Amino acid sequence: MQNTSTPDGALPASFRVSHADRVIDRDSGARKIDLVRYYALVGKLMLVHLRGRPVSLVRAPAGVGGELFFQKHAESSAMPGVKQLDARLDPGHPPMLAVASLQGLLAAAQWNVVEFHTQNALASAYDTPNRLVFDLDPGKGVAWPAIREAAVLLRAFLTQLGLPAFLKTSGGKGLHVVVPIRPQHDWETVKAFSQAIVAHMAQHIPTRFVVKSGPANRVDKIFIDYLRNGRGATTVCAWSARTRSGLGISVPLAWEELDQLKAGDQWNVGNVHSRLDMGNAPWNGYARSAKGLDAAMKKLAFSPPA
Repeated sequence: MQNTSTPDGALPASFRVSHADRVIDRDSGARKIDLVRYYALVGKLMLVHLRGRPVSLVRAPAGVGGELFFQKHAESSAMPGVKQLDARLDPGHPPMLAVASLQGLLAAAQWNVVEFHTQNALASAYDTPNRLVFDLDPGKGVAWPAIREAAVLLRAFLTQLGLPAFLKTSGGKGLHVVVPIRPQHDWETVKAFSQAIVAHMAQHIPTRFVVKSGPANRVDKIFIDYLRNGRGATTVCAWSARTRSGLGISVPLAWEELDQLKAGDQWNVGNVHSRLDMGNAPWNGYARSAKGLDAAMKKLAFSPPA
């Protein structure tokens, strides 16, 4: 994964941003133009993670704290560079979307899109996911060091199963652990296996983890969200901003950096320059690390759904 980006967030000469000075995050003072320039700055880094994947867009016309619109479908004519995928991928619904270029990223930001979320399969092989995502979602009372330790514990178990694990900040409260896999199994099987991994963690370390979502179940514990592995489910894309105070961003990390990480939103639209030299380097080798799941399923004594 190359560490390329637009040097200064310069926008194409012909690109116009409406309501450019509208403040979209009162806490940081960030304006719409700041977000658009941010996406110009990280566009090439981000397109590596967007390429070929169905995407959902989170629009925030009123900014942080306002009403959000989560869109899997949209008229692509409103956003040049955002293309509609083959309607047969999602029968009975309008076509899903993919961000095909930097132009699409900027057009979406101009359309008040703040967050970009991707699915776990490529559009070219949509019935067989090629990654697992585990979202470490802390409940009330969970301190940051416990979230870091949870990521280490999850990685250790994935390693026991013979699976690679890559790390990124969520841009919010938690961390994401991403496992590249070979696209061999269907959505139902992959989701069920991810649930089995989480159930194992909750069973063997019940003081830290729960397998059920919901605030009441997560007090002082972490829910490892496996639900993002279902068909049509999404996870915020690396380098996407979040519609939260401060406009935190999701950033690829090396495991060696985890001990020094202070928060899931350590980097944001305002301080991203301090991370650009590192870029996607922590995820070098991601694609070639992909493993099939059969051996891991056998180690966990997992039987695919009938």
